[in-house]
Amino acid sequence: MAFFAARKLAEVGLTPIVVDAHEVRIKAHRPTQKSDRRDALELCEGIRRNSYRSIVHVPPVEVSRLRDTLSRRRHFVRIRSAEVNAVKRLLRSEGLGEFARHLGTEAGWNKLEKSLKEHSPMLGAYIAQHRVVWRSAGEQIEALEKLLDSQKPPFSEEVERLQTIPGVGPIVALTAVAVLSDVRRFATSKRVASYVGVVPSTHQSADREVHGRITKKGSAELRAMLCEAAHHASRRTHPLNPYFRKLCAKHGYKMATIAVAHRLCRIIYAMMKNRTNFDERKLGVERGPFQRTAEHLYRLKLVSTATNA
Repeated sequence: MAFFAARKLAEVGLTPIVVDAHEVRIKAHRPTQKSDRRDALELCEGIRRNSYRSIVHVPPVEVSRLRDTLSRRRHFVRIRSAEVNAVKRLLRSEGLGEFARHLGTEAGWNKLEKSLKEHSPMLGAYIAQHRVVWRSAGEQIEALEKLLDSQKPPFSEEVERLQTIPGVGPIVALTAVAVLSDVRRFATSKRVASYVGVVPSTHQSADREVHGRITKKGSAELRAMLCEAAHHASRRTHPLNPYFRKLCAKHGYKMATIAVAHRLCRIIYAMMKNRTNFDERKLGVERGPFQRTAEHLYRLKLVSTATNA
């Protein structure tokens, strides 16, 4: 209700300020005794003294609608993934795990149904029910993507600019625009990475500092989209591949993906702030092609044709 109330106040000429309720509760004199009058008093005193730090950004109406559409699309994508995983579990429980392949297309589902006619008709009936839900979710995704196309014109310039990054498509670009909204509210790219939740958690005591897993605070949709785009860095043709390859050999594939997602987040912020296209020359990499040769101390013996004879 906060965004709705803020927009209604803005329509009558006021300048609303939305503050995080958790910070208000922490800074209240008596946080265990809540009343509307006391909350109003704490808000007024805190705003007058400029003591609140968690000022919530109220996005424009177009950005809010874009967020809602992307959230609904992500919801139906999860439903499709859940149906595919449910079918795979059914097949593995019957010892037919080898049939659980290529279920992302109608052709894959048709091939699966033909294979199950000879093995288990009852199992085929269960899978047909899952297919109905999977297909219905796909239809909703197509309808929402058409709605996204109609909502794209106000952000077409920024979306096209972000798509110059290799591996970033229209959905990733729209998600970044919807979540970040006005990038001028972030002082540095580190703030953006912390806002998205792709920074490591920190545990500090005296001189001892330990970094753990990423915080995962902020928009889960943008974090998931950044990780999907980061998978493209595993290709040799991607400009971030040297960075990804080095981290993958040292820390593993998953940690390298998160590190590339972090870097993509900061790149997107810089491009949106400076209104520039992607420039691979700023990444500290050189364009090839390059060839690598390696010397080995041992190799398998070469078997001659005379010995075989």
